[in-house]
Amino acid sequence: MTFTQWILFVALCQFFMFAKLWKLYQRAGYSPWLAAVPFYNSLILLRIIKRPQWWVVLLYFPIVNLLMLPVVWVETARSFGKNSLLDSLLSWATLGLYGFYLNYVADVSYRPDRSLEPTSKFGQFIGSIIYAVVFATIVHTYFLQPYIIPTGSLEKSLLVGDFLLVSKFHYGARTPQTAVSFPMVHDTIPIAKTRSYLKKPQLPYFRLPALQKIKRNDIVVFSWPADTVRQFFKKEARVDKPIDKKSNYVKRCVALPGDTLSIIDGIIHINGKASIMPERAKPLFGYKAYNAKGISARKLISSGFDDIIRAFLISNITQPMFNALSPHIIQLKQNDPNNFVVLTGAKGLPLDVVRKYRVQAKELLEQEKSLFLTLKEAEQLSKEVAFDSLKRNVNVTKNYNQIFFPNNVRYNWNEDQFGPIIMPKKGVTVSLTSKTLPLYKKIIQDYESNTLNIRGDEIIINGQLSDAYTFQQDYFWMMGDNRHRSEDSRFWGFVPEDHIVGKPVFIWMSIDGFMDGIRNWNVRWNRVFTTVGGSGKPVSYRWYFVGFVALWQGIVWYRRKTKKA
Repeated sequence: MTFTQWILFVALCQFFMFAKLWKLYQRAGYSPWLAAVPFYNSLILLRIIKRPQWWVVLLYFPIVNLLMLPVVWVETARSFGKNSLLDSLLSWATLGLYGFYLNYVADVSYRPDRSLEPTSKFGQFIGSIIYAVVFATIVHTYFLQPYIIPTGSLEKSLLVGDFLLVSKFHYGARTPQTAVSFPMVHDTIPIAKTRSYLKKPQLPYFRLPALQKIKRNDIVVFSWPADTVRQFFKKEARVDKPIDKKSNYVKRCVALPGDTLSIIDGIIHINGKASIMPERAKPLFGYKAYNAKGISARKLISSGFDDIIRAFLISNITQPMFNALSPHIIQLKQNDPNNFVVLTGAKGLPLDVVRKYRVQAKELLEQEKSLFLTLKEAEQLSKEVAFDSLKRNVNVTKNYNQIFFPNNVRYNWNEDQFGPIIMPKKGVTVSLTSKTLPLYKKIIQDYESNTLNIRGDEIIINGQLSDAYTFQQDYFWMMGDNRHRSEDSRFWGFVPEDHIVGKPVFIWMSIDGFMDGIRNWNVRWNRVFTTVGGSGKPVSYRWYFVGFVALWQGIVWYRRKTKKA
């Protein structure tokens, strides 16, 4: 929706409000023309229904207003004597159109002295639920949003199964652009598994003032620019969503607007120098370990490295046994009953299943094993485990391809050899040629909503022949710390400023085995109530939280006891 369209939409809403309520304003002792004055008419209506004036803020906050409007519709009916359950249901079911009946048909009179207290326990319950949902929606939309790490792209900085609190206000809360949406869910209504929003109308992009700017190497939650999924881990044809309903991703912002980024042998360089990562950042790289006598998985695990694949030969496989083992098997390597080899994670085959089915299994010592280690861990592991060789995987072969950004056969970048590329910055102008256009095509056409046509070597933007373009917003480069197991900006490019969601600040829960079913869950207590940023090792504040809750409950109990006395 353009700004002009938005103004027309607001004007239409104000006219609708005037047409629906002007007689009721008059019956309440106010000039009917006040119902036509934008914003002020809402203040007058709150006076009429005897509700706090500050509610007017909630009526104009996107998403929150969808919860408040039904309350106002019911309160308006009650202020004019329509107190029955049927009146309330009609106010909700007609989406407020019941006001036209009150305004033009019903013989109603204003009740200035009506009681504002619910007349039943059910009414009290409904009122409490509404206020709780409104409060939670405000917090969720503008202050803090819960988020779960579903993939290992930031291992070992953030782990699969970390439950985060993401601050919306650090970088400035992005007001909802989708005007009609189910509260407190993202893009899908749970259980029903249906879309939680209407694509139209869309509000103009707006961001509240920020406490800080994004710093280089901050961990950031953002709306995935190349959104092609409705739900995580579900492959399907492209799904186009409004910006604020795109799938949320969390990565590290390794380059800021104006930076020049290069990746040389897998190492990030910013403005010509190797990037210095924060103390808690633990970039992982793929390694190939080799030992002619075989590599012991148990030795690796005892040394603290459990991100491995283990191979087992099962000599007495049966169908019931296989069914019991299946949840723990990553892949079948050999499915010959006489040579049945399975691959598992670091936990191997579950002991209870092995005992129950008397599984005859032998772990195979592989001569080669793929490991994912930090540079420091690789150095440490070389001293603790005997390898003939331990080499970091570096893709030095540069082939022209469409896999990596800018997804054009005129570029030969890969995951370890990339760039140099300059991050677009608001107000900066770049020259456009047939060579550079692929870098900025998506920005010009999709992110900044221009028409783009190519005629031979000519570039036409908004109907004008162009050899340069000026960026309208800032852009960032997001990458996972797990360098060889992360789908990030190397694949789909820049992240626009209007896609930024917030900053992860706190891990309030962490569950090992989160993706393996609830029976395999184990709480990582050392990560519960830890901060995401900061220096030094993460420190858990869970006991401080437990102490605070206990103290608070003690104060509540004492006050109740004192009040009764």
